[in-house]
Amino acid sequence: MATEVLVPHAVFIPSPFQSHIKTMLKLAKLLHHKGFHITFVNLESLHRRMLESRGPNSLDGLPDFRFEFIPDDLPPPEIDYRQHLTDVCKAIMEGHYLSSFKGLISRFSNTESFNIPPVTCIISDGFMSLFTIKAAEELGLPIAVFFTLSACGFMGFHQIPELKQRGLIPPKDKNFPSSGYLDQVIDFIPGMKNMRLRDFATIIDTGDDILYRFIVESTKTSVKAPTIFHTFDALEPELLDTLSSLCRSVHFIGPLDLHLNQFQESALSSIGCNLWKEEPECLQWLDSREPNSVLYVNFGSVTLLTREQLIEFGMGLAKSNRPFLWIIRPDMVVGDSAILPPEFTEEVKERSFIASWCPQEEVLNHPSIGGFLTHSGWNSTIEGISAGVPMLCWPFTGDQTTNCRYTCTEWGIGMEIENNVKRDGLAELVIELMEGEKGKKMKNRVIEWKKLAEEATGPNGSSSINLEKLVHESLQRQA
Repeated sequence: MATEVLVPHAVFIPSPFQSHIKTMLKLAKLLHHKGFHITFVNLESLHRRMLESRGPNSLDGLPDFRFEFIPDDLPPPEIDYRQHLTDVCKAIMEGHYLSSFKGLISRFSNTESFNIPPVTCIISDGFMSLFTIKAAEELGLPIAVFFTLSACGFMGFHQIPELKQRGLIPPKDKNFPSSGYLDQVIDFIPGMKNMRLRDFATIIDTGDDILYRFIVESTKTSVKAPTIFHTFDALEPELLDTLSSLCRSVHFIGPLDLHLNQFQESALSSIGCNLWKEEPECLQWLDSREPNSVLYVNFGSVTLLTREQLIEFGMGLAKSNRPFLWIIRPDMVVGDSAILPPEFTEEVKERSFIASWCPQEEVLNHPSIGGFLTHSGWNSTIEGISAGVPMLCWPFTGDQTTNCRYTCTEWGIGMEIENNVKRDGLAELVIELMEGEKGKKMKNRVIEWKKLAEEATGPNGSSSINLEKLVHESLQRQA
């Protein structure tokens, strides 16, 4: 008797941050292209916020690409979600989302009511794994954990207990930011070299016990499942070897943008996840600029600047005398509106475009873009590599310090901006990036990495092979 072939049905659940949702949505689109039915699950607050920014029908999806949510009991979307980070981490650790997540999946077992195939696997953000792995075990479903990070960023998080056990963190000297304490070399971590203590996650000096425990427990738990990273073999080979001995199985499948560029599904093109309204007019402005002439500036979705930092960045860009596209979120300045002084506006009005949000991949791949001033979030970093754009790095939080170190030291495609940014120093770096000899070397180097990324995502590339292994070896229902 012939066995009925089921359409595979993957349930995705990202952690509640723009870059995580964006990256997981890209993988969901890839698996949809491979024949999977997709259910994409957000926490309710983020679901509402996306409807607010993208429109009331934006999450209607398709018959085989659905959006759902589970309740999170947080305030309305106009409240800054970052204020509730500790609350969300605590709720995840205490399993508050377990029953609602299991209930959502169980409802889909009634295929007659929903007219969809039964769920066959779960793909969870690594930072949701504290309840999703348990849900998968109780439901008898295979699960893969997706860290939307670099391998070095993950390893930096994973080593926090070791740093603490050795007495390196938290720093005992209250003057550690200026004492040189953070510059000491860390040489005992497998697969990582040329690292300083300051290059590890900024969690090391926050003193936030809940966030510390959340990071430690998430990275410790996630390695029990097949683990996915948004990187590629040639970029982080030493860490591939290290993680292969640490995790149940490892899949380097990036860059996802380059996979998606190889096919066109018009029905999927309208499915997005931006939490701020994009301003596509910036692309028209870029059309009017010379090739490789524009610096793109974007600090991502969570970076916060003081008003003083905003002014130093603005006046540094003005002093560089180079054209730039600057993304300034409405909520980017701490306790103040993002208003720049009149002399800035007057100085740059002929050579600048300021927007609140933009389609970043299109911007980075525009021929007029010659450099990228970034917070070194991993999503931005790997999109910059995929587009062949060198970077100026100003890390803000989390794994961004680790990404910055690798970008500037290991891969040779970036320069770090002093944490205490000053306009004169920034202007010099912008000029060097856009026109100097070091900038030219970085441009050549990032083009080499781009070619390696394209090879990895080609028909017989390492990331394409790893993606197939993920599908066939890790996402199949257990017998």
